[in-house]
Amino acid sequence: MITHIQGKLVEKTPTQVVIDCGGVGYHVNISLHTFSLLPNADFIKLFTHLQVKEDSHTLYGFVEKSEREIFKLLLSVSGIGANIARTMLSSLDPKQITNAIASADVVTIQSIKGIGSKTAQRVILDLKEKVLKLYDLDEVSITLNNTNKDEALSAMEVLGFVRKTSEKVIDKIVKEDPEASVESIIKKALKIL
Repeated sequence: MITHIQGKLVEKTPTQVVIDCGGVGYHVNISLHTFSLLPNADFIKLFTHLQVKEDSHTLYGFVEKSEREIFKLLLSVSGIGANIARTMLSSLDPKQITNAIASADVVTIQSIKGIGSKTAQRVILDLKEKVLKLYDLDEVSITLNNTNKDEALSAMEVLGFVRKTSEKVIDKIVKEDPEASVESIIKKALKIL
């Protein structure tokens, strides 16, 4: 198995990169999360996962080891292939996915393109215990923060703000102050937006 690739960045798009290692160009599929973290340098290192099928060998790359681990966990769920796992990591950052799984937030997982309610429930059912153990998360605090975040997000939508934009702002606020009340989150978000 190829664990990582380090070399000269030859091509870069939001979904793939080509890395030259000793004269061989490796085509590596990436998520938007990894794309956003790629350094502005000629030489890069990506942690990889090689998926071997009858008709193809496909390489997936990640800037962070933690993203690769979540990718592997997602692949272990029946009905989730590499492309859906990559879409999930492109739609939400790894921390949002682990928090959604740990707090059984079906709505957040279902908001990802290609994920229906049954698949979202299966992801939570299959991975909740693994995520809680792996990341040593406190389920109660995650649920509390998630509830405050969800209420604030709903309020922003009622006020006419676009969900995606509001979500980014609210995530940033909750990250800075995890104990923030719903009112506090909304007031801060209104100042920013």
